[in-house]
Amino acid sequence: MARQKASRPASKTAVKKRSGTKAAARSSARKAVKAKARTVAPKKPARRRQRIAISHHREEDFKADGLRAYAKYRDLGIADATHGLAQAHVIRLQGPCDPAEVSKLHFHDVEFQMVYVLKGWVKTYMDGQGETLMKQGSAWTQPPKIKHMILDYSDDVELLEVILPAEFKTVELKA
Repeated sequence: MARQKASRPASKTAVKKRSGTKAAARSSARKAVKAKARTVAPKKPARRRQRIAISHHREEDFKADGLRAYAKYRDLGIADATHGLAQAHVIRLQGPCDPAEVSKLHFHDVEFQMVYVLKGWVKTYMDGQGETLMKQGSAWTQPPKIKHMILDYSDDVELLEVILPAEFKTVELKA
């Protein structure tokens, strides 16, 4: 009888050793994958802390110092508050619309651009979308580097534009 008792634990020990070897192999493989994943992903630099930006409407804040000569811009202080992460401004397109000056095909090298019509209307062209009439309350996004242009607008149009990043290039194209 002593032999039977001795052989059972030995067989169980052998089974445990074999399954333990497999578990150790799986564990080593997981560790290797995790270690590789850790070394591949670069650490993102910490963003500077954003601050609160408050902007109240004042007529004297509309300046003709922006991207378009036919527009006045009211900076909302977002670029400074976000350290260049984003910018936002209210745009007043100065009427009447002159298509020779306004309707120039271009794109912006941005990560994100959104426009909301606060007042009036604007007719746009966007590559792949065609012509669209945007009225008070309309909003749209423009994917990065999409070719677009303004075709026409009302004399009282005001737009809210949000762009990431705050600094970007605009490229004018031949129509």
